[in-house]
Amino acid sequence: MIYFYRLAHFLHCLHIPILPWVLKTINRILFSVSLPPSVKVGKNVTFGYQGLGIVVHHEAVLGSNITISPNVVIGGRGPRGAPIIEDDVLIGAGACILGPVTVGRGAKVGANAVVTNDVAPYSTVGGVPARVLRAGNSDDRDCKVVD
Repeated sequence: MIYFYRLAHFLHCLHIPILPWVLKTINRILFSVSLPPSVKVGKNVTFGYQGLGIVVHHEAVLGSNITISPNVVIGGRGPRGAPIIEDDVLIGAGACILGPVTVGRGAKVGANAVVTNDVAPYSTVGGVPARVLRAGNSDDRDCKVVD
């Protein structure tokens, strides 16, 4: 799955017109993942169950060392803006990250959470709409429970 994306992204960067779209369509049919060639994806990104049900906005940016569980939506919420997912993030199954938001480094997004606001680094969010469950500290990476 990721190999089809990497090849499509490479061809997209070379401004080759049709082949990236064909590879995206093959990915959609074989793996049920919508990962456009224009998305920027870092290294060591893991798509749960080979990307089953994952939808990513064409302007989204995914950092390195991210784990994305199945049925996740990383999408837009209006005419402009897409999510930016920084490095070392864990996104639970069924989560929706919508709009021009940034999910900070080392953050965790709970299963079925709906994120419409920025997520601070090293924090944990969950719920609909998502709220902070644990506030992180970037210095020692210890988490403190927020009431």
